[in-house]
Amino acid sequence: MKKPKKKVSRKTLVRKLDAAFSQYIRWRDADQDGLVKCCTCDTKKHVKQMQCGHLFSRRHYSTRWVESNCAGQCYGCNIGDQGRQYVMSKHIDNKHGEGTTEQLLERTTLSRKYTNEELIQLTQYYNKKRDEQINKHS
Repeated sequence: MKKPKKKVSRKTLVRKLDAAFSQYIRWRDADQDGLVKCCTCDTKKHVKQMQCGHLFSRRHYSTRWVESNCAGQCYGCNIGDQGRQYVMSKHIDNKHGEGTTEQLLERTTLSRKYTNEELIQLTQYYNKKRDEQINKHS
């Protein structure tokens, strides 16, 4: 007799979505050779050596998986220089339109609780988008 499937924890669902989203953002920002230029400095490295930098912290679930809140960033800027928020905000406004940073800031004040089903659906969505980006670069 088979054991019933163990329920996947919420923490695992969030971790899987974070991974899928991060990979998508880095591939989205990659050039044809799979290189990503850091949004806050001139460092250029392969997708796998870069990070998904968030303008507004991942602790804000209302902006955690919002594409305009994120960009490819090197470890030095994202972790070492704590995201270089001012420079990143300029990058985001240039890329997504003037006022995007302000809209994202307002959005961080909103409470957002995702259901487990939403987390699963978002993970599937970003895995698909990541695969499309990878295929585009092949």
